[in-house]
Amino acid sequence: MNFNETIQAQKPILTEGAMVERVRRHPDVTLDPEIAHAGLIYDPVGRNVLAGIYRQYLSIGSRHDLPMLTLAPTWRANPERIAKAGSNRTVETLNRDCVTFLKEIRNEFNDYGKKIFVAGMLGCRGDAYDPQAALSEKDAAHFHNQQVAALADSGVDFIKAATLPAVSEALGIARTISNSGLPAVICFVIRPDGTVLDGTPLHLAVEMIDAAVNPAPAFYMVNCVHPTVFTRAMDIETALSEEVARRVLGFQANTSAKSPEELDKLDYLDTTEPDLFAKMMLEIHQAYGTRVLGGCCGTDNSHIEKIAEQLVNI
Repeated sequence: MNFNETIQAQKPILTEGAMVERVRRHPDVTLDPEIAHAGLIYDPVGRNVLAGIYRQYLSIGSRHDLPMLTLAPTWRANPERIAKAGSNRTVETLNRDCVTFLKEIRNEFNDYGKKIFVAGMLGCRGDAYDPQAALSEKDAAHFHNQQVAALADSGVDFIKAATLPAVSEALGIARTISNSGLPAVICFVIRPDGTVLDGTPLHLAVEMIDAAVNPAPAFYMVNCVHPTVFTRAMDIETALSEEVARRVLGFQANTSAKSPEELDKLDYLDTTEPDLFAKMMLEIHQAYGTRVLGGCCGTDNSHIEKIAEQLVNI
């Protein structure tokens, strides 16, 4: 099955837990302040640490025989940040090498590798928790075009734009990915009241992008909020539009119920015990049909393992 067929199959899909945060807390590596974990693939120690985390998550999918979405370490590998990092690598080279790195790990899983789908990942230009810094639709399409093209040329299965705080930039990104010919997955940060951080109700954000982009994104996700936040938001949004649950198929949850702004300044790990976390994620799956499930800040392989156990037992 290809990516689109897997999404349309209406079955649970696993995705990974925290990557950047886990690497940031690792004693043996240092994240680049501009390109985050992308540059680690060129450092023997960093490459080994990053590969080890990816293997943990993919092994969970393999053990439970669940389709798996995994994300190349390209979240901050855009032209502006590469230039600020002083890297001598081009956008095309860095993004290609990151995707190749992850594909090589996928190849270790033999037949199960056919159920692992590699995404090119990108983020907003500015602070993921600051909608004021978001680009306009036009500027976003221009800014992200080079990285989207590089990811498309690298042979990813789809492109995911993660931790987006505003609809304007999400719309420009979605249009650019659509023009590349690859499936797009658009992932927002939301408030408990059901709005994206810029104040747009989630169902309206989805409607706006679906109406403006052809082909529309494959689906939408939410990340970087606690399951209780997602539940409160979806209760509000599904009462306003039944369509939102059909289109918001994925959730990568934090283990902390703190707001994005609080988490951005937090200097300790605020977490939820894996069994309880997985129970809440299963309840979300059952309540809203959300079936692409994984973790964000505070999660590790133990949280993803428990989600997988819940999904195979339903």
